[in-house]
Amino acid sequence: MIEKLALAPFNLCVDDIAWVKKTRDALSAEQKIAQIFCAMSLRDDPAAIRDIVSRQPGGLLRYMGPNLDAAWQATRVAIESSEIPLLIAGDLEGGAYGQPYFSPVLNQIGVAACDDAALSEGIADVLAREGAAMGYNWSYTPVVDINAKFRSAIVGTRSYGSNVETIIREATTHIRTLQKNGVAATAKHWPGEGFDDRDQHLVTTINPLSFDEWEKSFGLIYRSMINTGVMSVMSAHIALPSWVRKKFPDAALEAFRPASVSKLLNQDLLRGELGFNGVIVSDATPMAGFASWADRETMVVDVIESGCDMFLFGLPDQRDLDLLMKGLREGRLSEQRLEAAVTRVLGLKAALGLHKKSLDELLPPLEKVRATLRSTDNLAATKKAAQKTITLIKDVKSTLPLTLAKHKRILVITEGIRPLLPGGETRTLAAISDGLRARGFEVRSYNAAQPPPTPADTDLVLYLIAQESMFSLAHIYIDWAKLHGGLFQALMRFWHDVPTVMVSFGQMYYLYDAPRVPTYINAYTALPVVQESLVAKLVGEELFEGHSPVDAFCGLEDARY
Repeated sequence: MIEKLALAPFNLCVDDIAWVKKTRDALSAEQKIAQIFCAMSLRDDPAAIRDIVSRQPGGLLRYMGPNLDAAWQATRVAIESSEIPLLIAGDLEGGAYGQPYFSPVLNQIGVAACDDAALSEGIADVLAREGAAMGYNWSYTPVVDINAKFRSAIVGTRSYGSNVETIIREATTHIRTLQKNGVAATAKHWPGEGFDDRDQHLVTTINPLSFDEWEKSFGLIYRSMINTGVMSVMSAHIALPSWVRKKFPDAALEAFRPASVSKLLNQDLLRGELGFNGVIVSDATPMAGFASWADRETMVVDVIESGCDMFLFGLPDQRDLDLLMKGLREGRLSEQRLEAAVTRVLGLKAALGLHKKSLDELLPPLEKVRATLRSTDNLAATKKAAQKTITLIKDVKSTLPLTLAKHKRILVITEGIRPLLPGGETRTLAAISDGLRARGFEVRSYNAAQPPPTPADTDLVLYLIAQESMFSLAHIYIDWAKLHGGLFQALMRFWHDVPTVMVSFGQMYYLYDAPRVPTYINAYTALPVVQESLVAKLVGEELFEGHSPVDAFCGLEDARY
């Protein structure tokens, strides 16, 4: 195994390989198990992080809180407390996944809508440099799933769309740019999501493609990612029955085993057929797509024995470490698999040069971090992308641009923005109303207790919907009863009497629920810079430049009219 570290994507020299071997061979069995474990830290409690790092995990998935000083200090504690350098991992996906001290980077679907290679590279560069400044050296991106089933709440805005060529082009740019900046990229979610509209956080999902169809889509995508040099692949709680049945036609239930615990998918297909030599990391193990398959004691061991090199956190952490150790003692986890896994994890650290870096190189001093985050150049790049991403899907009654003469009295209908994580940063759509008022429009909010809008009191109804993809939603759709404030109010539609514009700052498929709305816009993410650009476009100060990476009409012909 050690000799494979000289090959892509590690490409280690003799001295780096010697460090891996020396470090690995000095570890006890318990320490080796800890090295293949990526723990999770929610927010920025130094005491909690010291407790996690005391178990000597190989990686730490950092969900940073909204305070820059606290986030920096917590990461510093983690790095200082680790004898072997830590892999500091994060989901550098942009959109709603960022924090206020980062530049407002578009999510993946928003980047794809720009359809601009230079902008894509610029956005990835901002993500990489700002992420590295905050200590991240491993990103669980890009998402290379295909946006096939429009009801999917977990693919949606996290993907590059439905076109395989677009996905490959954008993901390749993302990977090369991140890794050029010292941040390892991760292609996910192996073996490919998007044709099952369910969420693997809630259920083991199934890739239903025939193997020939898989080869022409996900096979092509993952081969391209491997050829690009992606350093890791995330093996998800997704089944690929066509591959299993190709090997075992009578596989029955085993055909639906999730990839995260499947030797056939990790070792035979990903490593054997596709030739991937990098780190395979499991998807998060508390997910129901994992837990619903078998009991945890069995599953925890199967993750590593089936070919994953890194176990992505469980709750509580120590229990899973104990289960892995028990599996090793009982022979259910082989020493050979443990040795190969820890070798690759240490190889990834060496490939990133973590073993050669000083503390200030692993996490720059706070004043240097402040100079990097939200720099003038970074903000200029993100603003340009925000202006280019917004996509006018249809305007069949030529309502736009809005003018004071025709649309002065505007009624806004919205549910606001739902936080991605409990206790997450509160975000608003205030930039829309503020921007319109600054231009002389009169803006009021919808109140279900008051009479519905009519031409006598309203010149424009403006729907603002902001739901980006996130785990455990099951599906994203217009909940008319919630949006309009009641059962009978849900039945009302205003656009025959009052000009109406619907804007989505997230999910791209609301025409499925409102096919007859006359003006529909996809803005992909509710970042304030996107909101500001949207207002400028509504009043004709900017042109709509975005190109839809998906079929926003959901295959419905009537939605085009």
